[in-house]
Amino acid sequence: MGIDDSAASRRELAELVMDMMHRTAIHHAFWFKEVEHQMGFEKALEIMESAYSKSRGIQLNRLGKFFGFSLVDGIPEPLLSMPEEKLRELAEILGLNWLAGDGVWFQSVEFKHGMFDAKRCNDSCWAWFSPFEAWSIKRLLGLPENPGIDGLKEALKKRMYASINTQSIIDEGSDAILFQMNNCRVQAARVSKGLEDYPCKSAGMVEYSSFARAIDSRIRTECVGCPPDAHPEGWFCAWRFVLEK
Repeated sequence: MGIDDSAASRRELAELVMDMMHRTAIHHAFWFKEVEHQMGFEKALEIMESAYSKSRGIQLNRLGKFFGFSLVDGIPEPLLSMPEEKLRELAEILGLNWLAGDGVWFQSVEFKHGMFDAKRCNDSCWAWFSPFEAWSIKRLLGLPENPGIDGLKEALKKRMYASINTQSIIDEGSDAILFQMNNCRVQAARVSKGLEDYPCKSAGMVEYSSFARAIDSRIRTECVGCPPDAHPEGWFCAWRFVLEK
């Protein structure tokens, strides 16, 4: 085998490795999808908590032995020894990758089947992702079943959006908050190109209300404004969350 053949072989193996990572992620998602279909969303989350904890440990142990890193309480040591500013930078990169993936999916549907189907799929996707993200954050923070407005405030700070957008929370008494998305990368990019705001209100109604309910079922969500609504320069969308007793 010559040098070129060897390089081609390594490239083929490298492509295979990356594709296997993708297959593993999709297999995980299909397992959840089917358990949800058979047993319902709540039971699927309960089962996934057990499956994810076990599989994460198994996979990280194998990867740690291969790449030469150790685990500290289940977390790769290189992450724990990384400076805080680098960890924040990594979180931003992961958030940007997530956002890019979301946009690529939207455009892939739009270019083949039109805007109507893309928005329909987008809104339905948020109906699944928002309660899952809420469940994931509650698990991460160790929040109780109904943590109230204070729990929602902490959860909003851990969303994927929080690492890449600028947002603020204004207290409106002990049982209500006003959440503002002060700078949204998607909308800001459109502004820089001279485009109108993307009309995301239908997705936002699904996204924010289902997220808040999953954090605490007593929380009601009100849209203060979201494109295509007019809005001030200080925010692109705003939402009020009220704890109903």
